Amino acid sequence: MFPAPPTRRTLLRGALGLGTAAALTACGAGTTTVRTSGDVTLSLWTHDPGYEAFFRKGIPEADRLTDFRYHLDVTRAGPADLVTKLLAQAVAGRGTPDTIGFEIGSFPRMLRGDIAPRLLHDLTPDIAGVPGLKDDLLPARLAPYSKDGGLYALDSDTPMVVYYYRDDLFSKWNLPTDTATWEEYAELGARVHQDHGASLCVVSTVGSDAGQVVQSFQMLLYQRGGAFFDADGELVLDSPEAEETLRFLCDGLRTGFVIDISDYYGAAMQTALKTNKVAGLPMAIWYKNYGLLPNVPEQKGRWRVRGLPRFTKGGGVTAALGGTGFGVVKDKANTEAAVDFLLNTWLTHEGQVRRFTETGYLPTRRSVYEDPALNATKDDFCGGQQLFRLYRSLLPDVPAFYQSPDQSILFDVLAGNLLRAYRGDVSPRQALKQTAADYRDQAGR
Repeated sequence: MFPAPPTRRTLLRGALGLGTAAALTACGAGTTTVRTSGDVTLSLWTHDPGYEAFFRKGIPEADRLTDFRYHLDVTRAGPADLVTKLLAQAVAGRGTPDTIGFEIGSFPRMLRGDIAPRLLHDLTPDIAGVPGLKDDLLPARLAPYSKDGGLYALDSDTPMVVYYYRDDLFSKWNLPTDTATWEEYAELGARVHQDHGASLCVVSTVGSDAGQVVQSFQMLLYQRGGAFFDADGELVLDSPEAEETLRFLCDGLRTGFVIDISDYYGAAMQTALKTNKVAGLPMAIWYKNYGLLPNVPEQKGRWRVRGLPRFTKGGGVTAALGGTGFGVVKDKANTEAAVDFLLNTWLTHEGQVRRFTETGYLPTRRSVYEDPALNATKDDFCGGQQLFRLYRSLLPDVPAFYQSPDQSILFDVLAGNLLRAYRGDVSPRQALKQTAADYRDQAGR
């Protein structure tokens, strides 16, 4: 059975750490009397209107489960801008939010030095205070927001990477939908490109968006068992798994199994999808809502989802890509109320069910994957497929994703070297070796 819904007392007593305000003095928190009950207006910063809608709908439940009556004052901005503004306001000593959503790629700035522990509330004791919650949360989705044993944000999703494919085209072209390995898929894809001019895999080559270029490679690298960083934030990119993955993509570009698209979300991808140049691709589960639905709504019912084919030499059948962690700014009058609000909307069983049904983001609690209603859900865009059951089956293979304060340096140098390898200017081995050298030169380690 699912752990009991958290109550206010079990969540918070003796564990909030509000007596450590002195540690935040340099950030100028401007501590005032701590609110412990009653009306409270939380300042919430987010880049996504979907999160705002989720939290607003969660107010009645949070009011019922806590000693507070909540109101929200929401600020929206781009993911990177939110972090920049947070740090600037912290230095200024005023105007910081009570809670903030960190897009996963923007969070590494908080890992630099002691910024995270000085500015953000460590949620570790709050999690430990809820019976069964610590063991129920997926470690893979805590890793990106942890530092030195502290947990500074709670993820919005378990963004598994799956394989999307056009069921109507696969049927028309008599293609199997259960091909077991990527190597077999590559052979199949080469024939599909030769016979129909379509591709079964995609890499992004938009030069101005390093993150998007990197993610094409990242998804398959993590599925294969490789990684960018280890748990200590040390670079581990230059590995046999990475070379194998990059070579696989480079070879696919030569045969047409892989197509290079300038942007996963823009006009180039829309055209490729509408003209059947892309009949399948690996991508995160959220791509259905943020990539396929906006670009090709008329293809409703034609798409299907499956687990990734395996690599012959090892790895799992999924990876993870993306996520947004919500954290709480420490030592403020509303810190206790913000922690209460986050745990009683974001982490309750009902909240995680609602988050999937309203936003499409998968639960971060293992027990919620057994929810009967979610497992009965059918997806109209994917022909009535029961996607949640598929996601539940992939859960054991979701890898952890560790971040480094210098991640942006890696993405910049890796993106350039990936593009050089895709063009054939350097070998996969040379691209990775050069990336490691460039990273160590710029990061100083």
